[in-house]
Amino acid sequence: MKRFTQWFVALSAIAIASSCSREVSDTTGWDYNNPGIGGFQKVPYVDQETGPGLLLVEGGTFTMGRVEDDVMYDWNNRPRRLTVSSFYMDQTEVTNFHWLEYMYWISRAYQSYPMIYKNALPDTLVWRSELGFNEKYVEYYFRHPAYRDYPVVGVSWLQANDYCKWRTDRVNEYILIREGILNFNINQADEATFNTESYLNGQYEEEIRQNLTDLDPSNATGKKGKDLGERQVRMEDGILLPRYRLPTEAEWEFAYYGLIGNMSGEDSEVISNRRIYPWDGHFVRQENEEFQGEIRANFVRGRGDYMGVAGNLNDGADVTAPVDSYWPNDYGLYNMAGNVAEWVLDVYRPLSSEDVDEFRPFRGNVFQTKVLNNAGAVAYKNFQVEYDVHGMKEYLNEFERVRYQRVSAEKHDPNDTVIQKGLMKTNESKHPVARGYAPDPFYVSHDFTKDSMELEIIANINAVLDKAIAFRNDKYNTEASMVIQEELFDGIFADEIRIGPLGEEYAFEIISLLRDGFQEFIIDTPGKLKYRNVTEEENIGRLNYRRADYIDYVDGDIESSIHYDNTKRKNDINQARRDPDLVMYQSRHEEYDLRGANIKPGGDDRTAWPTTLVSNKSRVYKGGSWKDRAYWIVGGNRRFLDEDQSTDYIGFRCAMDRIGSPTGMNYSRKNRK
Repeated sequence: MKRFTQWFVALSAIAIASSCSREVSDTTGWDYNNPGIGGFQKVPYVDQETGPGLLLVEGGTFTMGRVEDDVMYDWNNRPRRLTVSSFYMDQTEVTNFHWLEYMYWISRAYQSYPMIYKNALPDTLVWRSELGFNEKYVEYYFRHPAYRDYPVVGVSWLQANDYCKWRTDRVNEYILIREGILNFNINQADEATFNTESYLNGQYEEEIRQNLTDLDPSNATGKKGKDLGERQVRMEDGILLPRYRLPTEAEWEFAYYGLIGNMSGEDSEVISNRRIYPWDGHFVRQENEEFQGEIRANFVRGRGDYMGVAGNLNDGADVTAPVDSYWPNDYGLYNMAGNVAEWVLDVYRPLSSEDVDEFRPFRGNVFQTKVLNNAGAVAYKNFQVEYDVHGMKEYLNEFERVRYQRVSAEKHDPNDTVIQKGLMKTNESKHPVARGYAPDPFYVSHDFTKDSMELEIIANINAVLDKAIAFRNDKYNTEASMVIQEELFDGIFADEIRIGPLGEEYAFEIISLLRDGFQEFIIDTPGKLKYRNVTEEENIGRLNYRRADYIDYVDGDIESSIHYDNTKRKNDINQARRDPDLVMYQSRHEEYDLRGANIKPGGDDRTAWPTTLVSNKSRVYKGGSWKDRAYWIVGGNRRFLDEDQSTDYIGFRCAMDRIGSPTGMNYSRKNRK
């Protein structure tokens, strides 16, 4: 494959040596690629390169949603005709070995921040069950080579997105190395790690081997400015790939069915049969004579039947199976039905099928823009870990409530040495029932006695979090994260040791627990550009959108609630007297907010209480798994789980936008004849 840099050198030589073969603009008549008259470049471009592991899914129109009886009575997938653009999707689910490669890179690149590595670890404890013995999967499934080609599980939606970002940067870094632009840099660390957006904005200068020739005469060097300068790769060069990401729900379901295989003729626009599964027919077993009776996917066929009968194990898998098992669908994608369910990008709403656009439907937009400095240039990239300090405070509140059997922050006195008897029987849950208490009792194992040293440590941690929150509320985000890093992770967590009567050292249990819990609130890692949500002020006059967050749009915001015409309530929100999240799909669980104020106005006004499992953190996952009955392997069915949670039956695969022609080679279907 010719290197892009060679093309640029050839272009430069042609531009300087000859004018007879120059390409000119068909709007101005000026030459392209001629430094003598300005040097505006038109680079050679054929087609988008297919990223590693991806297959092209040619888009089109299809009917998304229910294809059989809604036996769960969810009524959350009304059939509707939509259009999906062409895109790329992983041929298989992401495997344990793929994730181990990811973990290895993180362990080397972020040695100064071990919490980043720990935050990326899959939760292997998802395999445990109260009445099942699954310890072999806890200990071996993720790391043992026997499972290296099996789908990774125990990965949350947030972790899956972090993996997609990492993969984008590693693939684009390799492309630049392959094209002779960068040298291999095997010792990347912290803010010096390669990031695609940082590179495109001129904030990655490590290990540059040879930049592209710059035809802009303003940047010429040498005597009398006759030597052309150099420049970094730009988006206009078409060298770098778009980002890897999770597929949207519509994309996943479109790719699932593979209806391209059901076209009634070569030039026909008629799909002969609508599918229930990624194959034709109503059966989950093969109908072809050669494989007749073979199970087509990995799922539970009946009560207690996960793998078939000894001597003839039909699906050959007790839990998951290798990601290239069974037959691929007509796009060449494996295990779209069964094996593991898969995360998609969308936020869950029961009525999304009625609300979303007909073209490229999606719920979950939060529009952001790069942070700029006072000069209007892109602010310098992160040089440290950035933390969600408000989320850490909420987590600590929940931790204290469970550990000390308190009902709320206000009703818990940290100076008490025992747990009050009136609170020891019940514990408030994240989603209170009618009386505000969880229905199940919660027991403690330390004789209802509070550890005074623990209480002191928690008080110190609260003080650090309050300090960080004050910085964050004043928009000093860097200082807020520095406080967490220096005073919490490098301070309290590193210094607090319990000394025994013989001088031996013991770790505090709560420090180990809180360290693991707080690691989940990492927002960003070093080396990446800083982003912020857009504001309504900067979008004045814009017709297509105004605010940043459209997750609740027409399903969760006040305009779509029973309070749509309540002027007082709207004014309370506008004047910051009421939280706009406490409308319909309320996600907060505390009775009191972070400052101790009651978020349940009027006491009995349950309109502000949590009333549903659905929140803005509820993410859709699609398809069935090794743990599901056949109902869930139907492509139209949908479920949801909080974005920070994981299970032993949810995995994922990555997708990528298709740029330009939907069919390839930048030609329409008609022009290809």
